[in-house]
Amino acid sequence: MRLWAVRYDDAVAIQLVEQVQHEYVVRYGGRDAAQVDPDEFAAPHGLFLVAEADGEPAGCGGWRVHGTDASGGTVVELKRMYVAPGFRRHGIARTLLAALEATAARAGHREVVLNSGGRQPEALALYARTGYTPVPGYGVYAQSLEAVFLGKPLEELELDEQEEVDGWAS
Repeated sequence: MRLWAVRYDDAVAIQLVEQVQHEYVVRYGGRDAAQVDPDEFAAPHGLFLVAEADGEPAGCGGWRVHGTDASGGTVVELKRMYVAPGFRRHGIARTLLAALEATAARAGHREVVLNSGGRQPEALALYARTGYTPVPGYGVYAQSLEAVFLGKPLEELELDEQEEVDGWAS
């Protein structure tokens, strides 16, 4: 597997994000209403990664600056975490998540938050296994009963050999 940084409006990223949106339609009956500006995922304020496996785009995810914590540290938000059906259950999501956390930590951010939903048990299980805990709601889904808001502090994490990201430098 290879991870590479792309612009959010790159053709491969657009294709994968459309697959994410289709997943939301199937699970929730509609597309994600959260606004996303492609520039929010551009350095130095964000990053968008594509995971490639067997020469094909297999998944994606990104982070963007979300705000600050109580002590003034920067908080980032994970968005568009996705693994295509044919590539699931092979560790791609775990590797992608670890790389996103590590790159955000390397960029000096101190916490990560995300919004998922109750109809995504696979995602919720991954986040629970990797140390995410409930945080206050935010954004367009802050009052939604189906929305699940999670977060965790970022530590100085290093990318291992399998998590190197092409096209990104800290």
